[in-house]
Amino acid sequence: QVQLVESGGGLVQAGGSLRLSCAASGRTFSSRTMGWFRQAPGKEREFVAAVRWNGGSTGQADSVKGRFTISRDNAKNTVYLQMNSLKPEDTAVYYCAATETYYIGSLQGPYDYWGQGTQVTVSS
Repeated sequence: QVQLVESGGGLVQAGGSLRLSCAASGRTFSSRTMGWFRQAPGKEREFVAAVRWNGGSTGQADSVKGRFTISRDNAKNTVYLQMNSLKPEDTAVYYCAATETYYIGSLQGPYDYWGQGTQVTVSS
């Protein structure tokens, strides 16, 4: 089992920034890729970004390219999501997820483990 704990969410004005963190523990050696997803009120959960532990290859949703950056600190077993130029439409619960595959695409199916989520609210 891999346990994931997100932090860093909060309330921010449009145009502001936040950095989310996801700390992984447990059988972390079994996860090869980490991802961030988000779910806005009344909408389905959607892919935001993903990164491979080994090598750091990344994938991102078109809606966040140029504004969000995913990174990882292997020594700390932690993944980050730096969010800049935030918009009200970025308001959502953000979830961290881990997969034992090298998949960095947008599907949720490959992900085996999920965190509880952290709320991000962007005011206009």
